[in-house]
Amino acid sequence: MTPAEPSTRAEDTMYIPSFDDVCAAHERVAPWIHRTPVLTSSTFDRMTGAELLFKCENFQKAGAFKARGATNAVFSLDENEAERGVATHSSGNHALSLSRAAQCRGIPCTVVMPHTAPQAKMDAVRGYGGEIVTCEPSLEARERTLNSIIAESGANFVHPYNDHRVIAGQGTCAREFLDQAGPLDALIAPIGGGGMISGSSLTCANVSPSTRVYAGEPTQADDAWRSFRAGEIIEDDAPDTIADGLRVSLRPLTWHFVSNYVSDVLLATEDEIVDAMRLVWQRMKIVIEPSSAVALAALFNNPDLFAGKRVGVIVTGGNVDLDKLPWMRGA
Repeated sequence: MTPAEPSTRAEDTMYIPSFDDVCAAHERVAPWIHRTPVLTSSTFDRMTGAELLFKCENFQKAGAFKARGATNAVFSLDENEAERGVATHSSGNHALSLSRAAQCRGIPCTVVMPHTAPQAKMDAVRGYGGEIVTCEPSLEARERTLNSIIAESGANFVHPYNDHRVIAGQGTCAREFLDQAGPLDALIAPIGGGGMISGSSLTCANVSPSTRVYAGEPTQADDAWRSFRAGEIIEDDAPDTIADGLRVSLRPLTWHFVSNYVSDVLLATEDEIVDAMRLVWQRMKIVIEPSSAVALAALFNNPDLFAGKRVGVIVTGGNVDLDKLPWMRGA
């Protein structure tokens, strides 16, 4: 799809971030995050027939790209807002990233997490000083629990993805990537709620408009794939996928970017996700989580789409429970 004219639908009432917001975020978060490396793999190049470049956000602070958006949101607060602290709901990486950002600024952070969230991510949240309130593993339960916390505490809600500050922060990843790697024919990243894809498409549209942006999604949590084809948001309240960071649905702000700028949403099965994750561990010798492997698995499923092209792959995180690695199931 090509960039569309500004929508006249519901998103007109929202603040839609611009590339100026991405540039401001880049300056704001720079003291608090890593400029992560770009790695290559001759093995994966041979397997796909493409030149792949991996932006390794698994080496980011807090172990995931979400440190960018969370840090931008926290350090965008004025002093009066910051005194009330921040709160959010998250299955993991946004939770620990917001907790770390709040710790850096010296303000409280409360996180609503499904009780099924990986223990490693819960431990990281507490390690960064965040307070966890658990709930049932559905978006409705997460939002209901969070609303009661905010009503009582007055904390500032930092949505995991449907927040212009978060999207602008995530857009700094693609800005760095293009600066490090040079021109890309395509860029692919996982999609859950769409924060990373939104920030990436915003940056590419302004810095490298010829770069086609693709999203990778699990077949067992394919609401973005269905939304993209239906032309409207289709929600899936509690999908069951090993890619725990992708169990949430698009929201109006992220849908604006997905519907106007993303070329396609590509799918991968649970087994394909695990196989891709294991291959990265084996061949690249780096730790990535299942959600990160979705983009590569989707790329593997579409060789004709990427063959002969220079493709950027955003490795979104590396927070895994080492006692529950997916290839150890049944062991």
